[in-house]
Order: sequence, then structure tokens, then C-alpha cells
Amino acid sequence: MRTTPVVLVTGVSPDAMASATITLQWDLPDAVVVHHRIDVARSRLLRTVSEVTGVVESEEIDLEHACVSCAVREDVVPTLARLAQAGRWGVIVAQLPAGAEAQQVCRVVAGDARLRHVRVAGVLCAVDGERLVDDLLGDELLCERGTHTAADDRRGVAEVGAAQVEYADAVTVVGAAGEAELELVRALARPGVAVLGDGEALAPVRLLAGIHGHAAAEEWTAQVRREPLPALDGEHVWRLDLRSDRPFHPDRLYGDIVAVGGGPRRSRGCFWLPTRATVACAWDGAGGQLSIGVAEPWGHRRPFTRIVVTGMDDGRDDIAAAFEHCLLTDDEIRSRGRYWEAAGDGFDAWLGDIHSPL
Repeated sequence: MRTTPVVLVTGVSPDAMASATITLQWDLPDAVVVHHRIDVARSRLLRTVSEVTGVVESEEIDLEHACVSCAVREDVVPTLARLAQAGRWGVIVAQLPAGAEAQQVCRVVAGDARLRHVRVAGVLCAVDGERLVDDLLGDELLCERGTHTAADDRRGVAEVGAAQVEYADAVTVVGAAGEAELELVRALARPGVAVLGDGEALAPVRLLAGIHGHAAAEEWTAQVRREPLPALDGEHVWRLDLRSDRPFHPDRLYGDIVAVGGGPRRSRGCFWLPTRATVACAWDGAGGQLSIGVAEPWGHRRPFTRIVVTGMDDGRDDIAAAFEHCLLTDDEIRSRGRYWEAAGDGFDAWLGDIHSPL
């Protein structure tokens, strides 16, 4: 059965994404480009399909009564399937809206047998070389850039940009970037992923053959992961792999959460609380923005706490000390144990009722 390879383009910089898409359109033989963007003011999803000869179709979809992420997924995937079944093009280049993540699309394609004509060949994240550190570690919001996907979208640029780099099968840097900036990208990206400097490109044959590793991408971006991390190679970027089999003390975590997860750094992982010993809690932070929530039940696995912090400043010793301060002490474990009965722990607003099931 004939399948059509698809290259997904992600990013937080519309200009960098457009540059990467144009390069792909000219480098890949017989390509068609699908470009989705969101007009927040009008609550519309705009879809343009084009080839080198011009625009093939242009449509607007009403988002007023739909979740933006669902609407994007439900239009992107059917459009990819429709273009693949048409059999007119050798490859589809899909430029997602700025700030959108490819993971949703990849999961649907991987899990739906009806999409047998579509094959994700690669996820390419395009980053702006001149704003690279700000886009991955800064505190600016998408809405302050005008690249938010909904009126209530309060996500940070770094929160989204770092996650996109981590999920990508290749990262292309558009514009000038120094060795420190490239080192930051390599530190966040999945091991073995190509980080392409300005003017570099993947060989079309290699890209069409397929560089997307769905299982590898899911494993690298998972909130709960036990695998060791590769050593960093460079002198500008540091990484802390903070690990313990102990839970955080709820009160001390509440007081020191900014010390662990704040500042111009990328931090992500999982933790547990003695008051919620059955669930792994997710930790996802970048540029001072931090999100926590319930990730998944531990089941028969032994709980653990692991937060990986990546940065370029001089604050790593303070972060490590704050992490240790948040953990239960030997005296607390001896006197009260690792599993506590409690009516509340101060985290209900983020983690739900303390006694509610998943």
C-alpha cells in the first residue's frame, strides 16, 4: 500500500517556521505544503494548501465552539489523510500553527489504523537563532508575542519552545546562533537528533526515508522516566539530574517551589507527596513558568522523585540545595513514614481533591 511521508514543522517563531517550510518545499521533490494558522481575534483556524505553482486551496474553520487543540488536530489529520489519498504529491510538509505541538498529530497518526496512507517521516522544529535563549529559557508569554492560540492562552514562550525542541526529530536554527546557544539546543533535544545550523539541511533522501522515532520521542518527553541521561558535551550549559526515592514534604515544597522551578531554566520530571502516594505528579517548567499536575498512577511501581533542570546561569547549587530541603528527612520518615493520612496538603488547586481518584 502506498503511503505518503509527512514532515511536520513546529516552532514559536512564525518567521523561522516559514523559512524552514520554504526550504523544505524547494528541497523535497513533488511537495505540497499545508499551513495552519490561528486568527485569535476572529476565532478562526486558517488552512492553506499550496505547491510550487501556487495555492491549491484556502479554507477558514470556525473555532468559536471548539477547543483549539482539538480543532487543530481534527483538521490537520484529516487534511493530511485527504492529501495523501489524492496521490498527487510525493511528500506533505505540514506547518502547524506557531505554539502548537506535533505530539498530538503524531499520536493520532500512530494510533489510528484508518490513516494507513499517512506516514510521519519527521518532526522538524524551527528556532530563531537570534532569540534562541529567550525562546527556550525566557519569561515572555505567547500572548505578549501575538502567537497565542486562544484568548485565554497564558503559556510561556519557553514552556512551549523547549517542549517542541525536546519532541523534535531534528532542529533547524534559522539565523545566527553562537556555540552556547547551539549547546542549549543539544542539551534539550533527544540524543542523536540533528541540530542544524543556519544554512544546513537534512539530505532529502534521509528525510523521506523517515527520521521520526515515535517511541523514542514519547520516551524522551515522558514525565515519568527512569533511564539515565547522556553526559553534556560543552562548557556553557549545565544539567542537574535531581533524584530521590523520597517524597517532597508538602509544606516545604509549597514554600520552596520557586527556588526549585523558577528562574531562566528548563525543568521537568515527576515527584510524589506522602499525602498522595498513589500518583505520580508532573513537573513542567521553563523561564520561571511552572505547571504541576497529576501525571499517572504509580500502580505497582515504586514511587520516586526526579526533576531534571537545565540552565546557563550560576544558580545550580541553590537549586540542588532547595531540592534536598523539600524532601522528607530521616526523622520525618521514622516518626511518620512515607505515606500520610491527611485532609489536605495545600495542593488541591493543582492536583485535585486529596482523596479523589484519577
